[in-house]
Amino acid sequence: MSGLRVTQRKSRNGCDKKQLATLRSLGLRRIGHSVEHADSPQIRGMIDKVRHLVEVEESS
Repeated sequence: MSGLRVTQRKSRNGCDKKQLATLRSLGLRRIGHSVEHADSPQIRGMIDKVRHLVEVEESS
């Protein structure tokens, strides 16, 4: 199963509560912080909600 490396690239200041909750659910805490997740439709959906704040890379 492939994975995704998600990195927060922009500040969460000014985001609404749902976007803050999504970043928290992904495990992102600060700019430059990276986490790895298994590739799934649920994770892809969360990434889509905050795509303007994060960078996504494929990992194996």
